[in-house]
Parts: sequence; structure tokens; C-alpha cells
Amino acid sequence: MDATIRLLRIPPEMAIYAEKHDIFHLVQTLVRKLMVDKPEDPIQHLINFLKRDSVVPRIILLGPPSSGKRTIANKLCEHTQAIHVTFSDILKDDSDLSRAAQQDQDKKQKIPKDHWRQLIQQRLSKLDCVRRDSIMRPTAFFNSFLTVMLEAPDVILIERSSGKRIDPVTGDVYHVTFMWPESEEVAQRLETPSTLMPADLIAKKLQKFHTEAHALKRTYHSCLKTINADQPHVDVFSQVLNYVCTPRQSASPFTPRILLFGPPGSGKSLQAKLIAQKYGIVNICCGELLKAVSADESHMGELIKPYLESEQQVPSSIVLRILTERLSRMDCTTRGWVLHGFPQDVEQAEELQESNFIPNRVFFLEMTDDIAIERVTLRGLDPVTGEWYHSIYKPAPGPEVQSRLRFNPRHSEAQLQKRLKEYWNHAADLQAIYPQAVYISADQDPHTVFESLESRLVGRLPKVQTY
Repeated sequence: MDATIRLLRIPPEMAIYAEKHDIFHLVQTLVRKLMVDKPEDPIQHLINFLKRDSVVPRIILLGPPSSGKRTIANKLCEHTQAIHVTFSDILKDDSDLSRAAQQDQDKKQKIPKDHWRQLIQQRLSKLDCVRRDSIMRPTAFFNSFLTVMLEAPDVILIERSSGKRIDPVTGDVYHVTFMWPESEEVAQRLETPSTLMPADLIAKKLQKFHTEAHALKRTYHSCLKTINADQPHVDVFSQVLNYVCTPRQSASPFTPRILLFGPPGSGKSLQAKLIAQKYGIVNICCGELLKAVSADESHMGELIKPYLESEQQVPSSIVLRILTERLSRMDCTTRGWVLHGFPQDVEQAEELQESNFIPNRVFFLEMTDDIAIERVTLRGLDPVTGEWYHSIYKPAPGPEVQSRLRFNPRHSEAQLQKRLKEYWNHAADLQAIYPQAVYISADQDPHTVFESLESRLVGRLPKVQTY
């Protein structure tokens, strides 16, 4: 074998092990940590990260003034035991950075963006945030796992702002219309915030937020959930909590390895072709593969040629060698494959498993023998155009074409009955080998069958990654 071909092979165990242990997701996470945290000692930083018991999400709450960010953040912290990181919390830190920022604030000067970035990274690197989740209100310099943006009409937000009341004991915010405290004691001590802004100033702040909102959405589009804040805060919190607690889908590479089973005439070849065309994976028909190998002048080709010429079955050991060599090539390893025509019995299925070519999607296309006979025996090939026709489903366009159609002897009813019997003799055992297989009726329009197959492919890929 050519040495260059040997170099293009990747052991099948690699992809299986990587998917089983989420290696691809781990590498993506480590790279993201380095890009975001930019540690001075990258290796030690990653070692410390890997020593942690679990990866916890970080949450950013975005939204215009009076959209309820503080209320939602406080409730999330109560529910998840997360750390609530706020503007004032960052400035309270006893560090040179914080003191310099506080001086800018006292002078009513804008804190530089680079300064803010350092302050945020400094706060989030502290032990409480590292060991637990962190929830930040809108300071968009940190690439978080999860981002929530609250939205509401300006007229509602202005009304909310004017009706704000604050509890001087706890710092909790209430509203005279939308969220009045249940406790009479708390209600009696509520005060109008000293920072309460007039309506015109609120309108200016809202306008400023709207000018930045599009850029924020674009920045966090991959992890952003937009929620309507113009509803009871209990409902808003429920939606935010549901988003935070829903397992995220991993963007890790996932290589499809698909097996198609079904009786003759069930459409395995067509469905494999459609899947391969749409998703760019390798279509491998075992029978066609053997013909291609026999056509070349290799040792293996000369070995199987007599079997094919005499229409005898090629020994399973030889078929497996040819098949595993094909499945080991770079295109199959990196893009994935859809295989049909092998295995045909339990022994072949077990040998395929032992060779570490383990499918992650298995489909059985089901149909009755009567339908299979009708589909197969009435098919004819036009030797001039190479087009297939069917007496019922796709008649020849004219007498001239009809007269030259050729019918494959293997498609005779007697031969087909023999092949059907052989398939059903092994079907139950093959189904037992693949208990997670999906069963699809093949007695439908081919595109309907394809949609059913596709829904099981796309709907469950990529794998779900939980925090």
C-alpha cells in the first residue's frame, strides 16, 4: 500500500473515545478560558481549571433602565446561590484599580473601557466567583456562557422608574404598581430613591441603551436569550431561570456514523445518497465498494474477483478487511459515513463492532414483502440513458424506451423471495444488536422517508452538554 495512503488514516478509536469523554468540548472550553482570561501562566491556569469539580456558567443580565435586572439577579442568586456582581460591588473592592475608578466617578468622569475590563476580570477571578456562578448586570466586557436581555416598551419603563421605592434595610427595590411588598412592615419603611431620575432623563438613558442594544445582541448572539420584561416579575424570573437551567448544546464536532438496514426495495441506496449529498458525509454501499476493489489490480481485487464473477458471496473476513480499510480513510474519519449492505448478520455486526467502527445512528427501513416485490420486480433499466423506470411509479416515456428496457435477473420474483427470506432470517437478531435503532416506514414517498431520517439526525445532533 502507498505510504501516503497509510498516513491519511486516523484510528477509529480516537473519534469514539473523544465523543464518549467530551474531549472536543473540553478543548473548546480550555481555549475559550485562555482567550478570555489571558493569564500570565497559561499552563498553570488550565491545570487549576481542570482541578475544579465542575464548570459553572456565568450569567450577564442586560436591559434598559427599570427593566428589572436587579430584581431578577437577586432572585437568581437566592435560587442558585450565585454571586451577584454589581457596579457598586466592583468599586467597593479595596484595590488601586477600584480606588482610581472611584476617583473618576467622584469627579463625574467616565471610567475608561480598559480600566473597566481590568476591574471586571479582577472581580470575577476572586475565589467566590470562581467556585460559584456569577451574575453580572450590564457591563458587556466579559464573554459569558449565558446572556439574558430584558426588553419592554419605553412608556412602561418610564412608568416603572417613577414608581420605584427602595427598602433602606435590605436595599430591595419595589414598585407602587407592579411589585408591592407583601409585608406591611416592609411597605411602611419604603422610601423614594434619592437617585430617582425625572422622566426626561430616563428617556435619554433609554435612547442611549437603544443605540447600543444592537451591538450587544450581535456580540452575544451565540448565548443570548431575549425576554419580554413587560409582564409580572414572577413570569420573567421563571423564563430566565428556565433558560439558565436548560442544558446547553455543545458545539463540539460530532461525526455521523450511520447504518441503514432494510429489505430489498426499501430505498437504502437512495436514502444514503440523499443523506450524503445534503450533509457531505461519505456514502458507502458495500456491494459497490467490492466491485470497485475488484476492478483495480490490487492483491485484494484479484482475490475477490472470482467470487463476484461467479456471483458467490465474498467471505466476511475479506469483506471486513476491505470495509475497515475504507472506513479508516481521512474522509470517513473527519466527515462521517453512511453504510448500507453490511453487516448482513449478527456475526458480521459483531466483527464490525470489534473493529471499533461503531455506528452512532442506526435505522431500519420497514416495508412488507408484497410492497418490496412490487417495487423491485417491475423495475427496468434503459441501457441508452442509464435511467431506471418502473411500470407503475415511473413508466417509460414511450414504446421505444419500453422495448429496450433491461430487467436484472436478480430482480425476478423468485430471486427476490430468496433475498427477502435471507433478510428476515437475520433481521430480529440485528435489531437486538442495535437496541437504540430507529424504525421508519419505507412505504412512503422517498422524500417523506428522508425527512423522517433527517429529523433523527439533526434533532439529536450535536450532543447536549450539561453544566
